[in-house]
Amino acid sequence: MRLHRLSITAFGPFGATQEVDFDALSSAGLFLLHGPTGAGKTSVLDAVCFALYGAVPGARQSPGASLRSDHAPVDLPTEVQLELTVGGRRLEVTRSPAQPRPKKRGDGFTMEKAQSRLRGYDPERGWHALSKSHQEIGEELTQLIGMSRDQFCQVVLLPQGDFARFLRSDAEARGKLLGRLFDTRRFAAVEERLAELRRGAEARVTAADERILALAQRIAQAAGPAGAEATPVAARPGEPGLAEAVLEWAAIARSTARERLDIAHRVVAWAEGRQREARHALDAVRELARLQQRYEETRLRSAALEERRPEHDRCQKELERARKADRVAPALELREEAERAYRAASDGLGRARALLSPELRDVGADRLAELERKFQQELYALDAAREAEERSARIEGERVRLNREAQADDELIREADVWLADWDSTRAALKGRIDASQEAATRAEQLAGLLAPARRRLDAAGRRDALATDVQQAEERLTGAREQELDARKSWLDLRERRLRGIAAELAAGLVAGEPCTVCGSADHPVPASPGDGHVDRATEERALAAQQSAEEARARAEQQLGLVRERHAAAETEARGDDASASSTVAELGELVDRLTGEHAEAHRLAAATNPAREALTAAEREHTERLEQRQQAHGRMSARTAAREALDAEQARLEEQIAAARGESPSVAAHAERLTRRVARLADAAEAVRTEQDAAQRRKEADDRLSDAAFRAGFDTPEAAAATLLDAAAQRDLQHRIDTWQAEAAAVADRRAERDAREAAEQPAAQPSAAQGEFETAEWLLREASSALAAADERCGELTRLSRQAADEVRRLAPVRQEYDRIARLAGLAAGTSADNERKMRLEAYVLAARLEQVAAAATARLQRMSSGRYTLVHSDARTGGRRAGLGLHVVDAWTGSERDTATLSGGETFFASLALALGLADVVTEEAGGVRLDTLFIDEGFGSLDDQTLDEVLDVLDSLRERDRSVGIVSHVADLRRRIPVRLEVVKERQGSSVRHRLA
Repeated sequence: MRLHRLSITAFGPFGATQEVDFDALSSAGLFLLHGPTGAGKTSVLDAVCFALYGAVPGARQSPGASLRSDHAPVDLPTEVQLELTVGGRRLEVTRSPAQPRPKKRGDGFTMEKAQSRLRGYDPERGWHALSKSHQEIGEELTQLIGMSRDQFCQVVLLPQGDFARFLRSDAEARGKLLGRLFDTRRFAAVEERLAELRRGAEARVTAADERILALAQRIAQAAGPAGAEATPVAARPGEPGLAEAVLEWAAIARSTARERLDIAHRVVAWAEGRQREARHALDAVRELARLQQRYEETRLRSAALEERRPEHDRCQKELERARKADRVAPALELREEAERAYRAASDGLGRARALLSPELRDVGADRLAELERKFQQELYALDAAREAEERSARIEGERVRLNREAQADDELIREADVWLADWDSTRAALKGRIDASQEAATRAEQLAGLLAPARRRLDAAGRRDALATDVQQAEERLTGAREQELDARKSWLDLRERRLRGIAAELAAGLVAGEPCTVCGSADHPVPASPGDGHVDRATEERALAAQQSAEEARARAEQQLGLVRERHAAAETEARGDDASASSTVAELGELVDRLTGEHAEAHRLAAATNPAREALTAAEREHTERLEQRQQAHGRMSARTAAREALDAEQARLEEQIAAARGESPSVAAHAERLTRRVARLADAAEAVRTEQDAAQRRKEADDRLSDAAFRAGFDTPEAAAATLLDAAAQRDLQHRIDTWQAEAAAVADRRAERDAREAAEQPAAQPSAAQGEFETAEWLLREASSALAAADERCGELTRLSRQAADEVRRLAPVRQEYDRIARLAGLAAGTSADNERKMRLEAYVLAARLEQVAAAATARLQRMSSGRYTLVHSDARTGGRRAGLGLHVVDAWTGSERDTATLSGGETFFASLALALGLADVVTEEAGGVRLDTLFIDEGFGSLDDQTLDEVLDVLDSLRERDRSVGIVSHVADLRRRIPVRLEVVKERQGSSVRHRLA
């Protein structure tokens, strides 16, 4: 890889565009990059790294740091362009970091994304674009260079401070650096993978052992007392022999459980026999007690039956007399019914005779019937007179109706005459209402067209006045924001100037006694700069810059808000003027105009709404005019017809009056006379019927007395009254019969039970004792239940132990291949991690690989170190262990003058420098070969030369100059003055107030 040209714009300390011609600098093979402290020497190398990898070296890629130059104008973007040849291809890569830029519209800044461009050169086509993708460009360059950013920074940009620390550091620190350079992550991944597999296998073995122990605990629970006789398992999960101990212990528990099961079977058989004997004894005692109790009950029932015998005889006699009296009951009921009928007929006859006249109260039934027929004939003769009287009453009603109709027609004619007299004026008024409503509708449409624009102008005028206040407030806010921005920018510039004046003190604050300076490389710091009064640190400057940027954004927002408010105010002013653009009306004037138009529009709309009602009123009036003419003509016709009807009714009324007067006699009317005759006929008929009814009832009573006397004699009673006294109703007779039947049934039952032989024999024996037999049976039952429970528990315990033992055996069989796999993986993991006894040096796999690389680096570095030290020193790799640390990454120096081998940390300052330089060059060779043999034609060595004496410096420069034999160019980064005399080709970085610049010094 060879660098040709580097262009830096607004990057780091460079405020403008700076060009670096590496082709001119590399022509001499060795060139010097020098300048004062803080000028930007290292920034040139940062620009190369940024162009290739899109980032600066890790130590300077701090979070929140910006690559943009503070000296650059705001409109000049930050950009780095590098032209190089790598992998036989000439390329040009251009990169720009994410940075703020001025907005294209308005004030303020916007953040622009990072950009990358890659071009290739073809002799025939010239420069042509290859890609603009960050990812594609990064992958292409990394593949061509063959190194990562960390490797590039260690191999091409040789940082002497890092290799000096590498010489003095321990094996762990060396391992970290070598691991980044040679990418041994795959070997560390193998270690981690083996450790992960070992942990997984160990977890599976432990889990299987825990399952087996869990089964052992379940076996112990299932075994109960039998498990206590065996020795418990003492091994822990993961320990060998656990599975075999569990299986042995389970076998002992199963054998003990089977012995206890046989004993339980024999106990159950004995308890069953005892329970059967107790059951038979209890049944016999219970039967004896039952028979004895039955015999005693029979004796008591027999005594009680004899006590109720007199009552039974009385009920039987009383029932026999009641049944004889039942044969007289129909005659008694017939006599009572005849007596009731006679009394009712006598009462009816008395009431009927009381309604007759005194002379008719003692006459017989025949005379009363004769008078009834006479008055009935007179009543039939009055039917025609009643009809005439009813017709006369109807004629009077018809005459009243005709008079009422005549009055109604007279009123109708008068109203029609009055209404028709005003018809012409009414019709003209209605037509006038229609014409006025139509004119009002036209006026309402015109006013509506004026009212809507007037309302919009009024709303716009209100917004205009409100926005005028907003415009004034926005202008005041913009003025304040501009003042705040000026103050913040002035404060930031002042703080920045003060920090630049004291930047040397800020760098001196990071110096440590005995360690090389990051600027000059010297380990001696005789007079470090000290901060003066009012020193400003970087954090204070960044806060001031953030405050200035915030004020600038606030000012941009205020300007944008003012523009928006002014636009809305102008739009409202234009809308408020309306069609009249010459004058601007106030809100009050426009309000009065809207109120006046609203009132006129409402009035016109109200009048226009009466159009349809007016038309409907005219139509109704015309229809009423026609109807009134017809009604008046019809009324005149009805008056003529009523006159003829009155004359006919008068003639008929006179004829009917004569007929009615002849028929009514002394009564006020024919109907009253007919009603009086009807009442007389009814009374006579009732009296005749009552006489006949009373006679028939007396005859039936006499016949009932005769039948009753005859029935009582035949039933054996002296008088009917004696039979009536003995008579009982059906319920009383059923009650007596029930008592008799109950006594007889009880007597039969007692006789049957007294004839039982087994009860009589049981009564002769001693009294039974069922409670004692019951207690003996319950004891036998309890013993049987206990024995059965023990048998079931023992049987269940044996089954559970068999099942759990089978599960434990299955788990042990499944554990065998898992434990074999764990043993194999654990051995490999121990070897790779350096913890196994087979690994004698306790060296990890990654350290073993890095040790081989370190041997190569030490061999490559020794070739140059011997030249630099005049053949005195040689670097060798050591895999010896120091203290309790692991072996593998030791580095020693062999002193040819003394023949001793010692640690590199014992070298002096100058010796450490050229040893680290030789180590860096050797490492570059090895890494280059590791990366695929990519040729590195340009190298940079950063600082450290100030610690060498003149002779050693000459030897080191000779070694570096020898690199030109391979057509390499070496750039030395240093501010040592003597190097400017020894190296004629130089690139000087000049520090200026407006930003640093570069100058080429060619031989």
